[in-house]
Amino acid sequence: MTTTGKANLARQLHRFAFALGLLASSGAATPATAQGAVRSVHNDWQVRCDTPPGAQGEQCALIQSVTAEDRANVGLTVIVLKTADQKSRLMRVVAPLGVLLPSGLGLKIDNADIGRAGFVRCLQNGCIAEVVMDDNLVKKLRAGQTATFIIFQTPEEGIGFPMSLKGFPEGYDKLP
Repeated sequence: MTTTGKANLARQLHRFAFALGLLASSGAATPATAQGAVRSVHNDWQVRCDTPPGAQGEQCALIQSVTAEDRANVGLTVIVLKTADQKSRLMRVVAPLGVLLPSGLGLKIDNADIGRAGFVRCLQNGCIAEVVMDDNLVKKLRAGQTATFIIFQTPEEGIGFPMSLKGFPEGYDKLP
């Protein structure tokens, strides 16, 4: 691996650590008491920024946490951030422990099925699904009213987490 490649990987890991650090004080069962300074609030979304240990500069993420309507102790957090090379945006979703990993995380925007994302790892505070946000997904999130994230506890039992998209376009535009 080249020196540039190692530096980019290090920055990616710092961003990942930052995004997880935002959740470290909360556990995924309840909405995150995110760390980092709130840079701006856009209706139901917050831009939070922090400088992780070893990072060269401040890193920011667009964040919203919700709980299931019928299960107050089951929560989900969505984190949108730029990749280290500033060329792509990632959406990371932290779901509670106990999800059925092979089923992945489902997403609907205004009742239109968008698809599923696989879980990439589970940590102490939850399991993480991650997708690179292409222009089509960003367009749908900007235009939508509600995103529903779906986790599965069994192949037949899905739990939906409706999340307001009010403020998403403005918050997305404010990410440095």
